[in-house]
Amino acid sequence: MSSLFTPFSALPLRHTRATVSCCSSGHVSFIKEVAVTEPPTHLHHLLKVLQTRGETIISPGAKQGLIPLAIPLSKDSSGSVTALLRWPTAPPGYDILVRSFLVTLNYMLFEFNLLLSKNRLDMPVVEVWRSGVRLIARNVDEYIHRILVQEDAQEMSELYIASAEAGEKLYKKGAFAESQIDNLDVYVLKKVGLFPDVLEKKVLRHFDEGDHVSAMVTGEFYTRKDLFPGFGRPFVYYANILQKVGRDSEAKEAARVALKSPWWTLGCPYEEVASIAQWEDEQIEFIREKVSDEGRFEDLKKGKDPIQVALDVAAFLLDLASIEGTWSESLHHIAKCYEEAGLKDMSNFILYTDDK
Repeated sequence: MSSLFTPFSALPLRHTRATVSCCSSGHVSFIKEVAVTEPPTHLHHLLKVLQTRGETIISPGAKQGLIPLAIPLSKDSSGSVTALLRWPTAPPGYDILVRSFLVTLNYMLFEFNLLLSKNRLDMPVVEVWRSGVRLIARNVDEYIHRILVQEDAQEMSELYIASAEAGEKLYKKGAFAESQIDNLDVYVLKKVGLFPDVLEKKVLRHFDEGDHVSAMVTGEFYTRKDLFPGFGRPFVYYANILQKVGRDSEAKEAARVALKSPWWTLGCPYEEVASIAQWEDEQIEFIREKVSDEGRFEDLKKGKDPIQVALDVAAFLLDLASIEGTWSESLHHIAKCYEEAGLKDMSNFILYTDDK
Protein backbone atom coordinates (compact mmCIF):
# COMPACT_ATOMS: atom_id res chain seq x y z
CA MET A 1 0.00 0.00 0.00
CA SER A 2 1.31 3.45 -0.87
CA SER A 3 2.98 5.46 1.87
CA LEU A 4 0.58 8.21 0.86
CA PHE A 5 -2.26 6.03 2.07
CA THR A 6 -0.89 5.34 5.54
CA PRO A 7 -2.13 7.68 8.27
CA PHE A 8 0.62 9.35 10.25
CA SER A 9 0.61 8.76 13.99
CA ALA A 10 -0.36 11.98 15.71
CA LEU A 11 -0.78 10.94 19.31
CA PRO A 12 1.70 8.54 20.87
CA LEU A 13 0.98 8.37 24.60
CA ARG A 14 4.28 8.35 26.45
CA HIS A 15 5.15 8.80 30.09
CA THR A 16 8.92 9.19 30.29
CA ARG A 17 10.98 11.74 32.14
CA ALA A 18 11.23 15.07 30.33
CA THR A 19 14.68 16.55 29.93
CA VAL A 20 13.97 20.25 30.55
CA SER A 21 11.61 22.26 32.66
CA CYS A 22 8.52 23.69 31.04
CA CYS A 23 8.47 27.44 30.62
CA SER A 24 5.51 28.74 28.65
CA SER A 25 6.30 32.41 29.19
CA GLY A 26 8.94 32.31 26.46
CA HIS A 27 6.52 30.87 23.93
CA VAL A 28 3.76 33.32 24.86
CA SER A 29 6.03 36.34 24.57
CA PHE A 30 7.53 35.01 21.33
CA ILE A 31 4.08 34.66 19.77
CA LYS A 32 3.08 38.15 20.90
CA GLU A 33 6.31 39.99 20.15
CA VAL A 34 7.92 38.09 17.26
CA ALA A 35 5.05 36.31 15.53
CA VAL A 36 2.89 39.34 16.39
CA THR A 37 -0.33 37.43 16.95
CA GLU A 38 -2.38 36.24 19.91
CA PRO A 39 -1.16 33.04 21.60
CA PRO A 40 -3.66 30.25 22.25
CA THR A 41 -5.33 30.62 25.66
CA HIS A 42 -4.27 27.20 26.90
CA LEU A 43 -0.79 27.09 25.37
CA HIS A 44 0.81 26.88 28.82
CA HIS A 45 -1.27 23.81 29.65
CA LEU A 46 -0.42 22.12 26.35
CA LEU A 47 3.28 22.61 27.02
CA LYS A 48 2.88 21.07 30.47
CA VAL A 49 1.06 18.09 28.97
CA LEU A 50 3.69 17.60 26.28
CA GLN A 51 6.45 17.76 28.87
CA THR A 52 4.67 15.36 31.21
CA ARG A 53 4.31 12.76 28.48
CA GLY A 54 8.06 12.86 27.91
CA GLU A 55 8.70 15.44 25.24
CA THR A 56 11.41 18.06 25.49
CA ILE A 57 10.15 21.63 25.41
CA ILE A 58 12.24 23.59 22.91
CA SER A 59 12.69 27.27 22.20
CA PRO A 60 10.12 28.85 19.86
CA GLY A 61 13.05 30.39 18.03
CA ALA A 62 14.70 27.04 17.31
CA LYS A 63 13.57 27.25 13.69
CA GLN A 64 16.81 26.43 11.90
CA GLY A 65 16.12 24.06 9.02
CA LEU A 66 12.34 24.12 9.59
CA ILE A 67 9.62 25.72 7.52
CA PRO A 68 9.81 29.36 8.67
CA LEU A 69 6.08 29.56 9.47
CA ALA A 70 6.44 27.09 12.36
CA ILE A 71 6.71 28.02 16.04
CA PRO A 72 8.38 25.00 17.69
CA LEU A 73 6.91 23.69 20.94
CA SER A 74 8.48 20.32 21.69
CA LYS A 75 10.57 17.47 20.37
CA ASP A 76 10.01 13.78 21.07
CA SER A 77 12.58 11.00 21.46
CA SER A 78 12.55 10.32 17.71
CA GLY A 79 13.34 13.95 16.93
CA SER A 80 9.85 14.81 15.66
CA VAL A 81 8.95 18.46 16.32
CA THR A 82 5.49 19.60 17.37
CA ALA A 83 4.78 23.22 16.55
CA LEU A 84 2.16 25.88 16.03
CA LEU A 85 1.61 27.16 12.49
CA ARG A 86 1.61 30.90 12.00
CA TRP A 87 -0.35 31.70 8.84
CA PRO A 88 0.72 34.96 7.16
CA THR A 89 -1.86 37.75 7.02
CA ALA A 90 -2.20 40.70 4.71
CA PRO A 91 -1.76 44.38 5.62
CA PRO A 92 -4.65 46.13 7.45
CA GLY A 93 -7.27 47.23 4.98
CA TYR A 94 -6.01 45.04 2.16
CA ASP A 95 -9.00 43.03 1.06
CA ILE A 96 -7.22 39.90 -0.11
CA LEU A 97 -5.98 37.99 2.93
CA VAL A 98 -3.39 35.26 2.83
CA ARG A 99 -3.24 35.62 -0.92
CA SER A 100 0.22 34.09 -0.84
CA PHE A 101 -1.37 30.70 -0.23
CA LEU A 102 -4.23 31.03 -2.64
CA VAL A 103 -2.91 32.33 -5.93
CA THR A 104 -0.27 29.85 -7.05
CA LEU A 105 -1.62 27.64 -9.85
CA ASN A 106 -5.14 28.98 -9.25
CA TYR A 107 -5.16 28.03 -5.56
CA MET A 108 -8.54 27.02 -4.25
CA LEU A 109 -9.94 29.74 -2.01
CA PHE A 110 -11.34 27.45 0.68
CA GLU A 111 -13.14 30.59 1.93
CA PHE A 112 -9.84 31.03 3.75
CA ASN A 113 -9.92 34.81 3.50
CA LEU A 114 -13.31 34.94 5.20
CA LEU A 115 -12.18 32.64 7.99
CA LEU A 116 -9.16 34.78 8.78
CA SER A 117 -10.96 38.11 8.46
CA LYS A 118 -13.44 36.93 11.09
CA ASN A 119 -10.65 35.58 13.33
CA ARG A 120 -12.22 32.14 13.33
CA LEU A 121 -9.08 30.26 12.36
CA ASP A 122 -6.90 29.30 15.32
CA MET A 123 -3.22 28.49 15.16
CA PRO A 124 -3.11 24.82 14.11
CA VAL A 125 -0.92 22.29 15.91
CA VAL A 126 1.36 20.59 13.40
CA GLU A 127 4.14 18.06 13.09
CA VAL A 128 7.10 19.57 11.26
CA TRP A 129 8.95 17.50 8.70
CA ARG A 130 11.48 18.16 5.94
CA SER A 131 8.95 19.17 3.30
CA GLY A 132 6.61 21.23 5.48
CA VAL A 133 3.99 20.33 8.06
CA ARG A 134 1.40 17.67 8.81
CA LEU A 135 -1.72 18.83 10.61
CA ILE A 136 -2.17 17.26 14.05
CA ALA A 137 -5.05 19.36 15.40
CA ARG A 138 -6.94 22.42 14.28
CA ASN A 139 -6.24 24.21 17.55
CA VAL A 140 -4.63 23.77 20.97
CA ASP A 141 -7.88 23.08 22.84
CA GLU A 142 -8.91 20.18 20.60
CA TYR A 143 -5.43 18.72 20.89
CA ILE A 144 -5.43 18.83 24.70
CA HIS A 145 -8.96 17.42 24.79
CA ARG A 146 -8.00 14.47 22.62
CA ILE A 147 -4.87 13.71 24.62
CA LEU A 148 -6.92 13.62 27.83
CA VAL A 149 -9.57 11.34 26.34
CA GLN A 150 -6.89 8.97 25.11
CA GLU A 151 -5.27 8.90 28.53
CA ASP A 152 -8.62 8.38 30.29
CA ALA A 153 -9.37 5.42 28.02
CA GLN A 154 -6.22 3.81 29.45
CA GLU A 155 -7.36 4.62 33.01
CA MET A 156 -4.43 6.97 33.62
CA SER A 157 -4.44 10.46 35.11
CA GLU A 158 -0.96 12.00 34.91
CA LEU A 159 -1.64 14.16 31.86
CA TYR A 160 -5.04 15.21 33.18
CA ILE A 161 -3.38 16.47 36.35
CA ALA A 162 -0.76 18.32 34.29
CA SER A 163 -3.46 20.01 32.23
CA ALA A 164 -4.84 21.63 35.42
CA GLU A 165 -7.79 23.99 34.90
CA ALA A 166 -7.66 23.58 31.13
CA GLY A 167 -8.28 19.87 31.53
CA GLU A 168 -11.21 20.50 33.86
CA LYS A 169 -12.70 22.91 31.35
CA LEU A 170 -12.17 20.75 28.28
CA TYR A 171 -12.91 17.23 29.53
CA LYS A 172 -14.81 15.61 32.38
CA LYS A 173 -12.80 12.73 33.78
CA GLY A 174 -14.60 9.44 33.09
CA ALA A 175 -16.74 10.86 30.27
CA PHE A 176 -15.43 8.34 27.76
CA ALA A 177 -16.47 5.37 29.88
CA GLU A 178 -19.82 6.99 30.70
CA SER A 179 -20.56 7.49 27.01
CA GLN A 180 -20.57 3.71 26.47
CA ILE A 181 -18.99 4.30 23.07
CA ASP A 182 -16.73 1.31 22.49
CA ASN A 183 -14.44 2.83 19.88
CA LEU A 184 -12.11 5.61 21.01
CA ASP A 185 -11.85 7.13 17.54
CA VAL A 186 -15.64 7.29 17.24
CA TYR A 187 -15.80 9.12 20.57
CA VAL A 188 -13.11 11.56 19.46
CA LEU A 189 -14.95 12.39 16.24
CA LYS A 190 -18.29 12.81 18.02
CA LYS A 191 -17.22 14.57 21.20
CA VAL A 192 -13.82 16.18 20.63
CA GLY A 193 -13.33 17.28 17.04
CA LEU A 194 -12.10 16.27 13.63
CA PHE A 195 -8.51 15.09 13.22
CA PRO A 196 -6.83 14.08 9.95
CA ASP A 197 -5.28 10.86 11.26
CA VAL A 198 -8.58 9.70 12.83
CA LEU A 199 -10.49 10.26 9.59
CA GLU A 200 -7.76 8.45 7.65
CA LYS A 201 -7.92 5.48 10.03
CA LYS A 202 -11.69 5.42 9.60
CA VAL A 203 -11.21 5.10 5.84
CA LEU A 204 -8.82 2.19 6.33
CA ARG A 205 -11.28 0.43 8.64
CA HIS A 206 -13.95 0.68 5.96
CA PHE A 207 -11.58 -0.84 3.43
CA ASP A 208 -10.65 -3.62 5.85
CA GLU A 209 -14.35 -4.39 6.19
CA GLY A 210 -14.78 -4.42 2.41
CA ASP A 211 -17.02 -1.34 2.48
CA HIS A 212 -15.60 0.72 -0.35
CA VAL A 213 -18.62 3.01 -0.57
CA SER A 214 -18.27 4.15 3.05
CA ALA A 215 -14.53 4.59 2.53
CA MET A 216 -15.16 6.92 -0.40
CA VAL A 217 -17.90 8.82 1.45
CA THR A 218 -15.57 9.37 4.41
CA GLY A 219 -12.77 10.43 2.08
CA GLU A 220 -15.01 12.94 0.31
CA PHE A 221 -16.17 14.30 3.68
CA TYR A 222 -12.51 14.74 4.65
CA THR A 223 -12.09 17.20 1.77
CA ARG A 224 -14.88 19.56 2.85
CA LYS A 225 -13.51 23.06 2.46
CA ASP A 226 -14.56 24.21 5.94
CA LEU A 227 -12.86 21.39 7.86
CA PHE A 228 -9.13 21.87 7.25
CA PRO A 229 -8.85 25.10 5.21
CA GLY A 230 -5.53 25.71 3.55
CA PHE A 231 -4.28 22.11 3.81
CA GLY A 232 -3.75 19.89 0.78
CA ARG A 233 -3.47 16.59 2.68
CA PRO A 234 -7.23 15.73 2.60
CA PHE A 235 -7.24 15.86 -1.19
CA VAL A 236 -4.05 13.80 -1.36
CA TYR A 237 -5.68 11.11 0.74
CA TYR A 238 -8.89 11.22 -1.27
CA ALA A 239 -6.88 10.82 -4.47
CA ASN A 240 -5.37 7.64 -3.02
CA ILE A 241 -8.81 6.32 -2.10
CA LEU A 242 -10.03 6.86 -5.65
CA GLN A 243 -6.91 5.27 -7.07
CA LYS A 244 -7.35 2.25 -4.81
CA VAL A 245 -10.85 1.60 -6.16
CA GLY A 246 -9.74 1.99 -9.77
CA ARG A 247 -11.14 5.46 -10.43
CA ASP A 248 -7.90 6.79 -11.84
CA SER A 249 -9.35 9.75 -13.73
CA GLU A 250 -11.03 11.09 -10.59
CA ALA A 251 -7.88 10.37 -8.59
CA LYS A 252 -5.92 12.50 -11.04
CA GLU A 253 -8.33 15.40 -10.57
CA ALA A 254 -8.25 15.11 -6.77
CA ALA A 255 -4.46 15.13 -6.82
CA ARG A 256 -4.50 18.25 -8.98
CA VAL A 257 -6.81 19.93 -6.49
CA ALA A 258 -4.35 18.99 -3.73
CA LEU A 259 -1.54 20.62 -5.71
CA LYS A 260 -3.50 23.87 -5.85
CA SER A 261 -2.92 24.07 -2.09
CA PRO A 262 0.45 25.05 -0.63
CA TRP A 263 2.76 22.16 -1.42
CA TRP A 264 4.15 22.17 2.10
CA THR A 265 0.69 21.06 3.36
CA LEU A 266 0.51 17.86 1.30
CA GLY A 267 1.83 15.68 4.13
CA CYS A 268 4.01 13.70 1.72
CA PRO A 269 6.61 14.40 -0.96
CA TYR A 270 5.37 16.56 -3.83
CA GLU A 271 6.57 14.02 -6.38
CA GLU A 272 4.18 11.34 -5.14
CA VAL A 273 1.16 13.58 -5.60
CA ALA A 274 2.40 14.95 -8.92
CA SER A 275 2.65 11.37 -10.17
CA ILE A 276 -1.04 10.73 -9.47
CA ALA A 277 -1.91 14.11 -11.00
CA GLN A 278 0.18 13.25 -14.06
CA TRP A 279 2.04 16.50 -13.71
CA GLU A 280 5.51 16.77 -15.17
CA ASP A 281 8.31 19.13 -14.21
CA GLU A 282 6.77 21.97 -16.22
CA GLN A 283 4.73 23.00 -13.17
CA ILE A 284 7.91 23.48 -11.16
CA GLU A 285 9.49 25.34 -14.06
CA PHE A 286 6.41 27.57 -14.23
CA ILE A 287 6.90 28.55 -10.60
CA ARG A 288 10.62 29.12 -11.04
CA GLU A 289 9.83 31.46 -13.90
CA LYS A 290 7.28 33.32 -11.76
CA VAL A 291 9.81 34.03 -8.99
CA SER A 292 12.43 35.31 -11.43
CA ASP A 293 12.91 39.02 -11.99
CA GLU A 294 11.53 38.57 -15.50
CA GLY A 295 8.43 36.82 -14.20
CA ARG A 296 7.74 39.52 -11.64
CA PHE A 297 8.21 42.21 -14.27
CA GLU A 298 5.72 40.48 -16.58
CA ASP A 299 3.08 40.36 -13.84
CA LEU A 300 3.58 44.04 -13.05
CA LYS A 301 3.42 44.90 -16.75
CA LYS A 302 0.05 43.13 -16.92
CA GLY A 303 -1.24 45.50 -14.25
CA LYS A 304 -1.12 43.23 -11.21
CA ASP A 305 -0.89 45.04 -7.88
CA PRO A 306 2.74 45.12 -6.64
CA ILE A 307 1.61 43.94 -3.21
CA GLN A 308 -0.10 41.01 -4.85
CA VAL A 309 2.98 40.17 -6.89
CA ALA A 310 5.16 40.17 -3.77
CA LEU A 311 2.77 37.86 -1.91
CA ASP A 312 2.51 35.54 -4.88
CA VAL A 313 6.28 35.24 -5.09
CA ALA A 314 6.49 34.47 -1.35
CA ALA A 315 4.01 31.63 -1.88
CA PHE A 316 5.92 30.29 -4.88
CA LEU A 317 9.18 30.35 -2.93
CA LEU A 318 7.64 28.40 -0.06
CA ASP A 319 6.40 25.80 -2.53
CA LEU A 320 9.81 25.44 -4.15
CA ALA A 321 11.56 25.20 -0.79
CA SER A 322 9.19 22.43 0.26
CA ILE A 323 10.25 20.32 -2.72
CA GLU A 324 13.94 20.90 -2.33
CA GLY A 325 14.04 21.07 1.49
CA THR A 326 16.00 24.31 1.29
CA TRP A 327 14.16 26.50 3.80
CA SER A 328 17.27 28.24 5.06
CA GLU A 329 18.37 29.16 1.54
CA SER A 330 15.03 30.83 0.81
CA LEU A 331 14.49 32.75 4.06
CA HIS A 332 15.84 36.13 3.03
CA HIS A 333 14.06 36.12 -0.32
CA ILE A 334 10.73 35.15 1.28
CA ALA A 335 11.15 37.75 4.03
CA LYS A 336 11.95 40.44 1.46
CA CYS A 337 8.72 39.64 -0.38
CA TYR A 338 6.65 40.07 2.77
CA GLU A 339 8.43 43.33 3.54
CA GLU A 340 7.68 44.58 0.02
CA ALA A 341 4.03 43.69 0.60
CA GLY A 342 3.95 45.81 3.74
CA LEU A 343 4.19 42.88 6.15
CA LYS A 344 7.26 43.95 8.10
CA ASP A 345 6.24 41.94 11.18
CA MET A 346 5.85 38.81 9.07
CA SER A 347 9.21 39.45 7.45
CA ASN A 348 10.89 39.72 10.85
CA PHE A 349 9.19 36.52 12.03
CA ILE A 350 10.36 34.62 8.95
CA LEU A 351 13.97 35.63 9.59
CA TYR A 352 14.01 35.08 13.35
CA THR A 353 16.10 32.23 14.73
CA ASP A 354 17.82 31.70 18.08
CA ASP A 355 21.27 31.91 16.53
CA LYS A 356 20.85 35.61 15.73
